[in-house]
Amino acid sequence: MSANEGASNEAVAELLVHSKCALGEGATWCARSGRLYWVDISNQRLARYDARDGKPMTWALPERVACFALCEDERTLLLGLASRLAFFDLETGAIETIVEVEQGVPTRLNDGRCDRQGRFVFGTKYEATPRQAIGGFYRLNHDLTLERLPLPAPAISNSIAFSPDGSTMYYCDSPTREIRACDYGADGTIANERTFAALADDTGVPDGSTVDAEGGLWNAQWGGERVVRYGADGVETERVRIPTAQPSCVTLGGALLDTLYVTSAREDMEEEALAREPHAGGVFSVRIGRRGLEEPRFQGRRRA
Repeated sequence: MSANEGASNEAVAELLVHSKCALGEGATWCARSGRLYWVDISNQRLARYDARDGKPMTWALPERVACFALCEDERTLLLGLASRLAFFDLETGAIETIVEVEQGVPTRLNDGRCDRQGRFVFGTKYEATPRQAIGGFYRLNHDLTLERLPLPAPAISNSIAFSPDGSTMYYCDSPTREIRACDYGADGTIANERTFAALADDTGVPDGSTVDAEGGLWNAQWGGERVVRYGADGVETERVRIPTAQPSCVTLGGALLDTLYVTSAREDMEEEALAREPHAGGVFSVRIGRRGLEEPRFQGRRRA
């Protein structure tokens, strides 16, 4: 299906939470609790929406938080803070640092997801200008050791996701405007790096992604007012229009895992643009004709 054909039948997401995030990211659905989590990176906040009662909740954090993962212990999240990985206790607010990342380099953590084995895979983002591709992709293993993956250094890491069987990893360096893929072994080995999909539109760059049960990749395209689904062959199959310019991350959730949730951002928008898009920075949702997968949980545990 071509981009134009997909656009003619596109669904439109609606506002779910008027969160006014400066930089919303990290959309993650917890199937066990029926709750949606996300972050506002710039405002150093973690947020949660309970689908049962519609009530949002937020936590203030000591530094920017860009990504996170659910853990087996439901009161714990693995946080990707700007400078470090840490365990976070949702009940007490306690933070336990695991490891610092890229010390002495002008980068911060950015996108991240667990692989199908429950290891946390994430990337970093260069924070200075002009933008340079000096970041990295990393994996936090079950024993809490950190390793750098043998992938090209990104300027802005994004789109980290895994095929249903875990044998393919997706990722990108957003400024290149293409999503990459590689073979990903259960033992963590990486091979056969390749282009998965290049953006066909003149606007937008690839941001956060998730994978559905059929192996399709859903990608939020920052600056493009859209989420695009690519089949496992990298061909666009459909798209969802987001009523704001900067959609940032996606997850599939809801009781049947058939609701697409999308975070967005108000960052760098002029007053005139915000007047046109009053819901910028909100969380959007739409039912789709496909089902997602339960989000993998980090299998590492706190040190005794």
